[in-house]
Amino acid sequence: MSRRFKVAYFAHSITSDWNNGNAHFLRGLLRGLLSLKHEVTAFEPADSWSLQNLKAEAEGAQSVAQFLDLYRDLAVHAYPASRIAEPDQWRGLLAGTDAVIVHEWNPPELARLLLDLRDELGYRLIFHDTHHRASSSPEQIALFGIDRFDGVLAFGESLRTIYKERFGMQQVWTLHEAADTSLFSPLPTVARSNDVVWIGNWGDGERSAEIKGFLLDPARKLPQYGFSIYGVRYPEDGLAALREAGVRYCGYLANLKAPSTYASARLTVHIPRQHYSTAMVGIPTIRVFEALACGIPLISAPWQDTEHLFRKGDYLEVHSEEEMRRAMQYLLSDREAAQAQAAQGLETVLKNHTCAHRALQLTEILKELVP
Repeated sequence: MSRRFKVAYFAHSITSDWNNGNAHFLRGLLRGLLSLKHEVTAFEPADSWSLQNLKAEAEGAQSVAQFLDLYRDLAVHAYPASRIAEPDQWRGLLAGTDAVIVHEWNPPELARLLLDLRDELGYRLIFHDTHHRASSSPEQIALFGIDRFDGVLAFGESLRTIYKERFGMQQVWTLHEAADTSLFSPLPTVARSNDVVWIGNWGDGERSAEIKGFLLDPARKLPQYGFSIYGVRYPEDGLAALREAGVRYCGYLANLKAPSTYASARLTVHIPRQHYSTAMVGIPTIRVFEALACGIPLISAPWQDTEHLFRKGDYLEVHSEEEMRRAMQYLLSDREAAQAQAAQGLETVLKNHTCAHRALQLTEILKELVP
């Protein structure tokens, strides 16, 4: 019989996906661990920043209700943030736990508390990083006492290298994000109402120029096609640029509605943040996995697949704004080519990049780490 573990996962939020792409993967990963018969509990602050902003959206309550309905199998324990540093509330909750995993988007004081309790309760403490602060702001990561952790999960090989070389960590594993295919799959019965759709947030200047160059500029030059953007935190100058390009801005989209949104469109694009095309090369956004899992053709702005996660032909690669325009026109005018590319991308995701795959990988890591 395979080993079964009791796992506690600390996240900024599992319930809310507002400006929180981590929730997409973590929901699927925890569900994958449950399917392998592990005992899993997620912990999140009761009123996180992401959840507060979600509640302010017109569809916020519906988004939370949809999550609670579709992920009834997940045990999510919401704790008052004001009591985050009180050890007494955690002793009983974490007693008997084999592994505690702390996501990067948590306050350092929580990590330090869990480090102290680790010495008392005997669990293994793992840091899970799906961001770029270890490269862009290493002093912030140092606040977690990272050198005291038992290991690190990094969502790409370039990040794993940073933890080994910059932070001196010996136990570092690459655990890529993936698609939760219990929800993300093709929906052939959905009517096509868009030509090009992009789901993504503005990004605090980290990809503003890329959005304008690889999405808005082609939209301006292809007025015969309809373009729609979903996302949050778009500033007024960004919204003005969308209007000038003739792109429809649709605001917040619950990630659980993304499959039907992809199904309604004829193609989508991958626009990585600058850090993932420069300092941390080779790490795709989770939208690549999710879009391909939905069977939609995808075109990527400049990005290097240095880890060979995908096959040539899973998506179209472009290196300039003009190439993006031509690639869009090609896929929008050649239905057979678009369908063939979408089928190949879907095949690759189902073979290698589902949350079930990552749950198996994490299980093997736990076998190595937990005595």
